Amino acid sequence: MIVVTGATGNIGKPLTQTLAEKGQEVTAVSRHAAAVPDGVRHVVADLADPAGLEPVLAGAKALFLLLSGDLHAAGAGPADVIGQAAASGVRRVVLLSSLGVATRPFGSTRIALREVEDTLRESGMDWVILRPGGFASNALWWAESVRERQVVAAPFGDVGVPVIDPADIADVAAACLLDDRHTGGVYELTGPEVITPRQQAEAIATAMGSPVRFHELTRAEAKAGMAETMPAELADDTLDILGSPKPEEVRVSPDVERVLGRAPRPFSDWAARAIAAFR
Repeated sequence: MIVVTGATGNIGKPLTQTLAEKGQEVTAVSRHAAAVPDGVRHVVADLADPAGLEPVLAGAKALFLLLSGDLHAAGAGPADVIGQAAASGVRRVVLLSSLGVATRPFGSTRIALREVEDTLRESGMDWVILRPGGFASNALWWAESVRERQVVAAPFGDVGVPVIDPADIADVAAACLLDDRHTGGVYELTGPEVITPRQQAEAIATAMGSPVRFHELTRAEAKAGMAETMPAELADDTLDILGSPKPEEVRVSPDVERVLGRAPRPFSDWAARAIAAFR
């Protein structure tokens, strides 16, 4: 049995679907009740309470671990989830980490993620670490403004990074959960090309078949909006990456193709599939 955490999100949902289609027994874990594919067991659990995962992990052979907001919760001990998995007899963990662990290792979020990575390496279980860069699905931040005003408002309009389609992360995760050849791998996951916010707006307009205007925000305006949904420190970190990406953050990684045998999907593919959110 394979346990998928974050199972209703942009990565966990397609991962759960893919594993189910491959005939795997899957337990989907999320904080709230949700629909899951036929044959998939769904459990409501909170990763901020690792002890509560014991009945979820009982009998599991593998775990996809996506910590998400649990990493930032007050008093959270995200590495404790690794210990609980090992104690429950889980043999393999695929951890969703972040490219920032390598490129910007000193922020508090990345320090915490590095600790989780280190704990996993020392756990005695088989492991794979996935380090994606920016997500194509972050463009959903603009969905409301596109629906209501046909506007994408973002900072640093002409500064790009190779954002990755979450469906590609899910496909890589499925391969790593099912194929022992990936054991001990650390994969940096990016899209196939650098794309700017202005170009993303153009791709959304093409998918919609109607014009979308791009409006460039100042850094302060962008931070004010982001601070409504994330800690201020994380907002600053994100803006640092978006505004002044390091060479390693604009590099197109070969790892998606290395794992899947195909190139990663371009942003335009993601936009075409997600276009209902913008209409």
